[in-house]
Amino acid sequence: MYDYAIRFERDAGPGFAIFCRDLPELNSYGDDREHAIREALDGIETALSIYVDQRWVIPEATPAQADEHVMHLPAATLAKIALWNSMMARDMSKAELCRLMGVRRAQGDRLVDFLCPSSMDQLERALAVFGTHHEPN
Repeated sequence: MYDYAIRFERDAGPGFAIFCRDLPELNSYGDDREHAIREALDGIETALSIYVDQRWVIPEATPAQADEHVMHLPAATLAKIALWNSMMARDMSKAELCRLMGVRRAQGDRLVDFLCPSSMDQLERALAVFGTHHEPN
């Protein structure tokens, strides 16, 4: 569902630029293919942060093409996507989520911040507001 496919393009220098059809905001780079794959996760989470900043629904991944590498996201990232898209489906603000959960604004903000770690317990509690339970793909 959210296993995004990335493609590599050899850069003018020795490395690889990384792109994703489903997340055009992704902009990352690696010195070699292995380094590029490691950097891709950070690039994906940075791109997802743009969706949150813009209040956009995070798109599902489309099937990978032959020349692409599939990135399997961590469970916490998948839970944050589920939480964010549930909020967008209800046109809910972060402040409203905090009110429903009875938590401070900073704690609620971290729950949908892809660059900040959150515990699965906290994410499950937030998803429970919507009656949603995260199941990794």
